[in-house]
Parts: sequence; C-alpha cells; structure tokens
Amino acid sequence: MSAADPPSPERGAPGPAGDGVRDRARGALLGLAVGDALGAPAENMKPSQIRRRWGRIEGYVEDDPAGTDDTEYAIFSGLLLAAHGSALTVADVEAAWHQWIADRDEGPFRGAGFSERGTLENLRRGLAAPISAQHRHAWSDGLAMRAAPFGVFAAGRPAEAARLVAIDGTVSHDGEGIYGGRAVAAGVAAAMVALPQEPSGSGPGGTPLTDVVVAAALSVVPEDSWTARSLRRAVGAAQRCGHDPGITRLGTERAVRSAVVVGGYPWTDLAPEAVGLAFGAFAAARGDFRGSVLTAVNMGRDADTTAAVAGALAGALGGAGAIPEEWARAIGPARGSCLPSMAGYHVLDIAELLAPGGADGGRTEESRADESRADGSGAGRSPAAEPVPADRAAAGVGTG
Repeated sequence: MSAADPPSPERGAPGPAGDGVRDRARGALLGLAVGDALGAPAENMKPSQIRRRWGRIEGYVEDDPAGTDDTEYAIFSGLLLAAHGSALTVADVEAAWHQWIADRDEGPFRGAGFSERGTLENLRRGLAAPISAQHRHAWSDGLAMRAAPFGVFAAGRPAEAARLVAIDGTVSHDGEGIYGGRAVAAGVAAAMVALPQEPSGSGPGGTPLTDVVVAAALSVVPEDSWTARSLRRAVGAAQRCGHDPGITRLGTERAVRSAVVVGGYPWTDLAPEAVGLAFGAFAAARGDFRGSVLTAVNMGRDADTTAAVAGALAGALGGAGAIPEEWARAIGPARGSCLPSMAGYHVLDIAELLAPGGADGGRTEESRADESRADGSGAGRSPAAEPVPADRAAAGVGTG
C-alpha cells in the first residue's frame, strides 16, 4: 500500500455498509446545512431575545433560508479532502486557501468569521502556516464548523478524522480552535458507523449511542483542555436533565447553556463553548435530529455553528431520512455569499465524494492523478475547478 492510500479502518463494532454509510454521509452534511440555515437568524442572540422575537424557534423563520460561512467552508474543506484524501498536507491546505479564497479579487469578503478574516489577512501578507494562524481568534469555532466532512471521509476512524482536520486547521487555528475541530470530526466519524438505535436508544451492551459519539470526541482532545471540560459539562447537564421527569425543554436548554457559557463574554465564537453547546444539544435530544438542532438554535450564542455541528452529529447517526423533509427541501446549492468560489456546489454532492464506497471516497491520490491525466485535464486538478450544476445538485435534496 502506498503512502497516499487511506489507512485501514479502525477495528470496532460493525456499522452500516454500502448504501447505509452513504445515507449517513448525506445525513451528516445535509444536517450541517440545515442546522446552519435554521440557526443563522438567531446567531449572536440571547435566548430571551429569541423568545421575544419568535417565541420558540421550531423551524425556519425566514422565507428564503440559506446557509452561511459554516456550510460554504464545509464544502470548501470537503472538496479539498476529496482531492487529496489521507495524503492531505498543510501545504495542500495553504495552497487551496490562496487559490480559492485569498488570491481572488472578488470584492469584500462577505459573511466571514473573525478567524477566517485573520487568516486571510496573514496569507495576503505572505505569512505561511502555522504562522498564518497567529491572530486574535485562533481559538474560534471556525474549524469546528467545517470539521464534519473529515468525519464522513474517515467513517469509523475517529483518530484519522481528528488527524486530518488538524492538518486543515493548521492554516487558520491553534490550541482550543484545533481541539474543537478534532472533537467534531471524531464525533461524526463515530456516529457514521454506530449501529441503528434500538427502542432504548442504546447500542450493543446497553451503551447509549450518544455516549459512544461523545466518548470518541473526548478521546482525541487533551483531558484537561477547555474543550474537553466544556464538552463534559454540557453533556453532563443534558444527562441530568434527562433523568428529571419534570424538566421542560426550556429548563434543559438553560441547564446546558449555563454549564458552559461564560456570562458577559462578548465573543460567541469560542470553540470550547460552541462545541460544548452542540454536543450538549445532541445529548439532550438523545441523538434525535429535530430535537438536537432546535435545542442548539434556541440556546442562541453562535447558533448557526452550534446547530450545524449538532445537525452533523445527528444526521450522521440517523441518516438523511432523519431530517424533516420540509427542512431538507429548502437546502439548495451554496450561494457563494461568503465564498464566491463555492457558489453552485451542493452538500449532497460533497457527501457522495467523501462517503466510503461513494463517488470519490477511499480513492488514493495516485488514482485521482491517473484519471486526470487520462482525461487530459491535468494531474492534481482540484474538484473545485468545475462547480456542480445547480439543477443536478438540487434534484437530490431531501430524497435520503
């Protein structure tokens, strides 16, 4: 086996195979996009502000819902991963940032988070990774928001998912920002192969499947890190609420939120906080898709990212069929509102590229180069060179 080949899957409990894994890949990335679109209107809001404006958010509150930078950066990272697979290097990531974002003259950079803005400023000044990640928001959730594709690609291999997303994040993040991405990627990788839920919500041996996902996330970050502490606190609060027969949804949201949110702190894009809230919402809903994303949305703060992560986890666990059809149907190709170069791509096409056994999943760097040479397009061409036609991409939305 060459160095470019993906490593063998980590041994463990058997998971879904073939179409089942592909369905979970679609669920993970469509779930991310749905969560992003649901949470976007509530971004940076307090729960009290959400309630005053909408009561409790139970679905889309805008007539034309759309994803934000969370979805578009996930597509960007997914295309990059599809091009390089397990042979991905920091140099590949840095080159892609230059080619598809930093070196393009496309007007003001719209809708980006602070970590992306800081990274682009450094890259445009000629700084290289890891120095490009030395800005004031290296601890942000900007890597966590784009981490799900790595879990899809490395389904059942949480350590490999965490390794790859850390390579991606070296250009833009450091410390807790990297840990947040690792936790999300590993959690999605574990959810992708978890056995179907039984009536008890448990897998073999009676272990709740959400606990399996949480354990995978915690296994790839330092035990004493802020990310690990926040994740444990949020999930612990959710589990305690689950044992209280008198608890309300609002009571659960308040308990999870108060377990991790730093009161009065102005920045809502803290990776340890956002990742903790997302896993807390996922645990509180016991992996149910609707409950996971709505819990995340109604807790406010960086609601598009927390709901996107919760949606990716729940979608990977339950598959595309777990996502309400009316929510899935609203997700179209990316509009390029943040990354103009990503306009026209659909998350479902990215899922097909990355899923093991899918259109591109598991292929090696050499096989991609051979195909490029065979069709005369040039070795190493990025899949981002040809946007997916919107009509073809949209045709698969909500079909599971």
